[in-house]
Amino acid sequence: MPKQKVLVVGGGFAGTKAALDLSRDERFDITLLSDKAYLTYYPTLYHVATGGLRSNATIPLNTIFEGSKVKIATGKAKTLDRKTKTILTATNETYSYDILVLALGVITNYFDIPGLAELSYGVKSIEDVEKLKSHIHQQLIDNRQPDLNYVIVGAGPTGIELAGALPEYIKHIMQLHKLQPRPLHIDLIDSSTRLLAHLPRDTSRMVARQIRKKGIKIYTNQRVEGESANNLTINGKLIQSHTVIWTAGASMNPFFADNNFAMSANHHVSTDVYLAAEDSIFVLGDNANTPYSGMAQTALYDGEFLAANLIRQENGKNMKPYRPKQPITIIPVGEGWAAVIAGKIRLYGWLGWVLRQAADARAFHGYESWNKAIPQWFSYSSVEESCPVCLSAERT
Repeated sequence: MPKQKVLVVGGGFAGTKAALDLSRDERFDITLLSDKAYLTYYPTLYHVATGGLRSNATIPLNTIFEGSKVKIATGKAKTLDRKTKTILTATNETYSYDILVLALGVITNYFDIPGLAELSYGVKSIEDVEKLKSHIHQQLIDNRQPDLNYVIVGAGPTGIELAGALPEYIKHIMQLHKLQPRPLHIDLIDSSTRLLAHLPRDTSRMVARQIRKKGIKIYTNQRVEGESANNLTINGKLIQSHTVIWTAGASMNPFFADNNFAMSANHHVSTDVYLAAEDSIFVLGDNANTPYSGMAQTALYDGEFLAANLIRQENGKNMKPYRPKQPITIIPVGEGWAAVIAGKIRLYGWLGWVLRQAADARAFHGYESWNKAIPQWFSYSSVEESCPVCLSAERT
């Protein structure tokens, strides 16, 4: 009996998990098409931006699928041909399928604000964080002092995590650069009326208190209007800065609009109770119109759910309908403090930090055996710098 040919497009949490779980069933012939050779572990990208190891936020796909029969292909999906059941990549390679799984993630949205795309820094990819880190160090080398203002735009989880870690990191590398201590000016800006606008108000208040303890100024109800080489314009006023970090705004991957997928009112791909967008085409993770779309735990859950359902179908059983699972939210604010929201339960402080570390270890194990996941988790305490001044200082 011929194997079911499954093409998974997207090497993020959802797609990788679906491929990994399906790979344990010999009745599926699986190809994973990704534009990167590794899975990015997004929850620790802010840590890499503030001195952590690159490997703490990436897992090579070859490592994840070591010993399996999953075929890994590198490329960017461009065109879907529904009649021939094929995907064409940007480099004109063709991949066929019986079942198509789309988990392409999102892209940064700059809302057409002048200058942001060209001049701001980000923390949404390994390339982003390495560019930001290099910039921070180069400023210290060139100017012998930090930026007049570091501006973080976006007070969602990513902006909060970065804001929590940035002050201590800059102080540390200033010591390595043998610079005199001086006050840092770091602003956290958001267009909403409060931090973490989608989370409970009590959590927003506790996190804001912790952010302010680090000397960071919070500005809400602020509209970014443009960025130039020297300034950021907010509500008609200029803030002098050469380091604007954009953590706000995400849009659906253009693949879906380019290939005429039906979209929901909230600009996600319309899916049914089985996460199917069309016949034999399933959409997972950030792309699916589900209640908790956009969360890493949701993407992982989606991958597990679909793999289990496809195996049920192959066994001649009916698929189970999708039941949204509310994720536990854990947001670190600097070393040793995190906010935890689990339904009506709230935890703040050191215990929250411990739970975040445990959650990261568990997440790594979702893609690797424990003997690989544990060393990767332990690497959190390691540092990695390419700055020649810092490397020289650490050797002495």
